[in-house]
Amino acid sequence: MPAHTSDPAAIKIVRNAVAPILAVFQTQARGGVILVLSALAALVWANSPAGELYEQLLHTDVAVRIGAHALSLPVSHWINDGLMSLFFFVVGLEIKREVLSGELSSPRQAALPIAAAIGGVVLPALLYWVVNRGTPTAAGWGIPMATDIAFALGVLALLGARVPLWMVVFLTALAIVDDLMSVLVIAAFYTPVIHTDALMVAFAAWAFVLVMNVRDVRSPALYLISGAVMWLAMHESGVHATIAGVLMGLSVPASPRIDRRRFVDAVSSGLSHFRRVGQGEQVEQRVLDGALYSIHHAATGIQPPSHRLEDALHGPVAYVILPIFALANAGVAVSVSDAMTAANTACASGVVLGLLVGKPLGIWGASWLAVRFGVADLPDGARWSQLFGVAILGGIGFTMSLFVTGLAFKDATHITPAKIGILGGSMVAAVVGLLVLRRVLPPRRLD
Repeated sequence: MPAHTSDPAAIKIVRNAVAPILAVFQTQARGGVILVLSALAALVWANSPAGELYEQLLHTDVAVRIGAHALSLPVSHWINDGLMSLFFFVVGLEIKREVLSGELSSPRQAALPIAAAIGGVVLPALLYWVVNRGTPTAAGWGIPMATDIAFALGVLALLGARVPLWMVVFLTALAIVDDLMSVLVIAAFYTPVIHTDALMVAFAAWAFVLVMNVRDVRSPALYLISGAVMWLAMHESGVHATIAGVLMGLSVPASPRIDRRRFVDAVSSGLSHFRRVGQGEQVEQRVLDGALYSIHHAATGIQPPSHRLEDALHGPVAYVILPIFALANAGVAVSVSDAMTAANTACASGVVLGLLVGKPLGIWGASWLAVRFGVADLPDGARWSQLFGVAILGGIGFTMSLFVTGLAFKDATHITPAKIGILGGSMVAAVVGLLVLRRVLPPRRLD
């Protein structure tokens, strides 16, 4: 279709097709701003006279009791293991959507973001390991691997209408793929002890969910109970409990309850009553209410549960869960001199090098190789300089980097330099990426 078509019907079709992508973009972008503000609030709080209260709150134990059984965890663990499971649940939903009907649904379509994600995961981890090999912080190689999609899209949104759609789609698909890789790394490399009995219970609960999926069971209560059992068993197994969130997200039914013919019949039947009103006939209000209900029920039934859940949870995750996570994890109580000392450590240097050098070069270089050897195509209208700007934004590793830091290190002498590297590297990547894109993007986007 020509880029400047004047066909109203064609324009409407295109707008309807990209509307879900743009809606997610807008939600994530606004969430990215809130995420930054939460991180700044954590830094101010941790270094204020109330900094001791900040630490006390995070280390306060909270117990959940069911009969004689109780699970007691510090507030920080409830946030990182509990609330973040919902974030990983949405990650699972996004992965499933992209694989079934999105940018990862065909090999050719998926080739570019997959290649970019592999390069953007391997090179940062390698650079970190080279700097930290043989030291107690060598285990942190997974810290600079993932891109924070909310933060990155928030920066991209600052460019407004100049941002082409391919850039949003590519960055989103890239982040989803490297989130998946990070999840696999967490499960494989950041699980020190595995309790087999509890793990088998977790997989039994997941198997039950898969059976419900195959049998087209749509009971929210059954999925909720199964998910809770799976989360608790995963937590007790030693495998990080958030993995249960990803597995549950992948297990939510992705097919509609009714087929398209039934949908058309139901909507047509409901609309017939409103057509009668338009023709001047008198129709009772209860009939119109019933028609509205049938249309709404049909519209709900034609949308897969996975899509409905993803739409419902994007807002709470972006506006509540991730900001709370940032508030609980970004607070680093250090003086300026201590911060300078920490920034000069191998750990901080490895993180910064991974985010600012490894991510851009890995993403851009792997993309160039994929296109050069005919494995993938550069998006229509894209230039390599623009892709490099996006690759720099890939160095914003905020949320997942902080998350992996908590898994890789238990000693504050290692955690603090890692967090300083994450915060500093992510902020520099955001500013540099924004400046580069402002230079290489056209003055305005032509629709």
